[in-house]
Amino acid sequence: MGRAGTTTNWAKNQSCVPASTAAPTTVGQLADLVRQATERGDRVKAIGAGHSFTAAAMTTGTLISLDNMPTDLQVDAQGRVRVGAGMTLHALSQRLHDRGRALPNLGDIDVQTIAGATQTATHGTGRHKPNLSAQITGFELVTGRGEVRWCDAETNTEVFVVGRVGLGALGIVTRVELATVPSFNLHAVETVELLDDVLDDWESFTTSAEHAELFWLPGSRKALVKRNHRTTREPDRFEQQKALVEKILVENVAFGAAMKAIRRFPSRRTQVLGLMANLTQSTDRVGRSHDVFASPRHVRFVEMEYGIPIDAMPEAVRRVRDVVESLDDPPSFPIEVRVSAADDIALSTAEGRDSGWIAVHRYRGADHEPYFRAVESILDDYDGRPHWGKLHFQTCETLAGRYPQWDRFAAVRAEVDPHGTFANAYLDRVLGHVGV
Repeated sequence: MGRAGTTTNWAKNQSCVPASTAAPTTVGQLADLVRQATERGDRVKAIGAGHSFTAAAMTTGTLISLDNMPTDLQVDAQGRVRVGAGMTLHALSQRLHDRGRALPNLGDIDVQTIAGATQTATHGTGRHKPNLSAQITGFELVTGRGEVRWCDAETNTEVFVVGRVGLGALGIVTRVELATVPSFNLHAVETVELLDDVLDDWESFTTSAEHAELFWLPGSRKALVKRNHRTTREPDRFEQQKALVEKILVENVAFGAAMKAIRRFPSRRTQVLGLMANLTQSTDRVGRSHDVFASPRHVRFVEMEYGIPIDAMPEAVRRVRDVVESLDDPPSFPIEVRVSAADDIALSTAEGRDSGWIAVHRYRGADHEPYFRAVESILDDYDGRPHWGKLHFQTCETLAGRYPQWDRFAAVRAEVDPHGTFANAYLDRVLGHVGV
């Protein structure tokens, strides 16, 4: 173990000063570290890419990195891939493509580690596509007892069933097995449409493509609508490079400059956003699935996202729009709207219901709390469930009733981490104390 300095997440809104850090090279070394910490009564957390906006991975105990753990990748005859949990989604997608395989869906950011993304129920968009955790067919877990357990449908079944979304509360996930599909290309079509028109025909929108989403820029009547369809067409290299340059220039360089300008000259907000809206144009391209799903993100922000019943989305989006337009300090980031299929994972935000997603953002350094609280108060009316990797103001008392399998998860947590080795202030707030 080494001496520690300050650890900060990607958005720079969370930080901690751990007592020590460690980067084990084998699961045996990791298990020994956890066992010794438990015997001392110390706490342990593992951190991945630091892309969570919450303090889920922060600790004053021992902070563990999986960066030095094995990164070998194995694909079996059924297309299941088994890989080190510290690998990023980006690296996994590239390596799968080299083997003719792909993940069936991804979010629009792929810098997270596999463990971090699945433990927080990260999702993409698609009416019939569940979140990434639902693709898990097995995982290796180092428990609070220092045991190494393989968990799947036949072995340690109860831990597997609930632990696919565990918030890091059950232990440290060291390897993950995921279902994959043959590599595929996507035809990505982006159009500018009236937001009200999309909401008025909500059912058609959600089924208009295998993957459909929209971005609404506050202050505008229009939204950028993205629809991705599978295709047998091959990507055009020039087209791919042009799309990447546009994403970097418009979605990062120009957008970053716009955010800085608004922050310095708030009275110019309307004019600046008008210029940004004019840069938003319809596009049409073909790309490899992972290249289309994910986009580079160089403008730092904080984010809150909620899942609600999918049929409630038109009303909820309009209510959020009304609140946004009434704020004294309205946001400048687009509001993202997506959909996903139900699953059966205890703490998944889509457990038991097809879900619509509303994500709100603030430029890093801006006061996000009034805006986020106003939106959260609306989504509470729909039994909204917050994305576990994004900001929210809920507690275990407000959340327990929204998850039918809450007690089932708590029972597994008490069994695999009876001493609260993996607890921290964030988990104490959102899950309660172990065994309580």
